Amino acid sequence: MNAQRVGAIIERELRKFVRTPMILVMTLLIPILQLFVLGNAYGGRALHLNVAVVDEDGGPAARRVREGLYAMQTNGDMLRPVAYETEAQAAEDVRHGKVQGALVIPAQFSRRVYAGERPHIGLLLDNTDNVISATLRGLVVGAVNKAVRERVAPRVSAVVSLDAVELYPYVPYMRYMLPGVISLGLFMSAMIGGAILYLDDKQRGVHEGYLVTPITKAELVIAQMLSGTIKASVGGVLLAIVGALAAGATQVLQPARLAALVVLVILVSVSFMSMTSCIVARMSNPILPRAIFGMLNTLLYFPSGAVYPTQGLPGWLRMVSRVDPFTYAVHALRVLLLKGAAVSVLLPDLLFLAAFATAMTAGSVMLFRRTL
Repeated sequence: MNAQRVGAIIERELRKFVRTPMILVMTLLIPILQLFVLGNAYGGRALHLNVAVVDEDGGPAARRVREGLYAMQTNGDMLRPVAYETEAQAAEDVRHGKVQGALVIPAQFSRRVYAGERPHIGLLLDNTDNVISATLRGLVVGAVNKAVRERVAPRVSAVVSLDAVELYPYVPYMRYMLPGVISLGLFMSAMIGGAILYLDDKQRGVHEGYLVTPITKAELVIAQMLSGTIKASVGGVLLAIVGALAAGATQVLQPARLAALVVLVILVSVSFMSMTSCIVARMSNPILPRAIFGMLNTLLYFPSGAVYPTQGLPGWLRMVSRVDPFTYAVHALRVLLLKGAAVSVLLPDLLFLAAFATAMTAGSVMLFRRTL
């Protein structure tokens, strides 16, 4: 392999890149915009939930349940209890969306509480919105259990107390999404600045200038990949630093972590660049890979654990995640940016990404045709 010929192609691609700085700006701006919008749109607590309260008991235990609900309205405005006379009217308003749920306190509720029996309370939920219904269920169950516990307690409690210790400070959803957004930004850079540019050159006939030179197909493929990797890595490191500072993950500025971040971003960029090169190696129409990359983005990004844990995926989708480079990129970035673990923890992810990049590069060289 001739380094001079490879360097000439890399220089040409970087000159094109420098002449159009808006590509770098958009490569940075779009993922950061996604981080702010999605990070603040998802993961927040649902507030101002209207809940109908039908009290058919009127006893002291029922009164404490109502007081617990009103306390949630006073402290944080999480719930807004609305008194209803009948269960039928409350159920109708839940269906119509006027209230998000209805709590029905049945007759004899207080008597059963003080008699030590197992009292029941009805909760009508609009489960077409799982987030709202799960939040409402948790809040109401907490208020009801607290009201029931306030009765005269037994001398010896049979309840086991669980003391949960969180290893890390509160992680907002925007910080949780940061590794996925960085990975997505690198993938976008691979799509925009990778092998697809060669197809654009091919449409304009520029590639004929390569074909009349003694450059081999391996040199041409690797030069395109390296130039794309440089562009993606520059944008990726800037994106990671800006996104980490915006999300509050300031530990990335530690020298050892910053060096590990640069290495990781470069390796992820090589993996994505080699994958896109392998996909477009036999294509000649520049429109086709753009359509494929849109589908590939969905197939690789969402099963990676960037948005939802992989443990909750169905079996066939977990199989996809095991060979998905996004999965290992997201995990490594999460360990590095959020958990503060030792850099050695990244080794399995780095090994997979290196093996994946090697296999994709070999596939790109084998599939590429040095023809018109």
